[in-house]
Amino acid sequence: MIRITKIFTFETAHVLYNYDGKCKNMHGHSYKLFVTVKGKVINDLENSKNGMVVDFGDIKSIVKSEIVDVWDHAVLVNALSPHKELGEDLESKGHKVIYCSFQPTCENMLYAIAAKIKSKLPAEVSLAYLKLHETENSYGEWFAEDNK
Repeated sequence: MIRITKIFTFETAHVLYNYDGKCKNMHGHSYKLFVTVKGKVINDLENSKNGMVVDFGDIKSIVKSEIVDVWDHAVLVNALSPHKELGEDLESKGHKVIYCSFQPTCENMLYAIAAKIKSKLPAEVSLAYLKLHETENSYGEWFAEDNK
């Protein structure tokens, strides 16, 4: 079994409903996402992906289409909270708003990212690990073995 990792960056804002710290105000982060998948190395001379678990380009395509292209330069808003009105106001003024069914914390973003990526991976490859940096020294981690 081999694990491979690809790293992505994107800029996203969020607003946390009912939070009691200074981050209760809408603010953004330069997110850095580490995506690790695992699988067996293809050992078939006739396969164009021989010697790989999965092509890094395939991982890039999945993460870009499911996460980066959707969330980059958007505002994540909890649609189940009164902040939905804030999101609608921002949207009416031309801003890109993503409505979540959760509080858009780093932790909950990891759950959403995991679900989106897992649904697109080939059957022989599995998501092993995610790390999402909000700042240089603050991040959350998702491990497959903890989320079965």
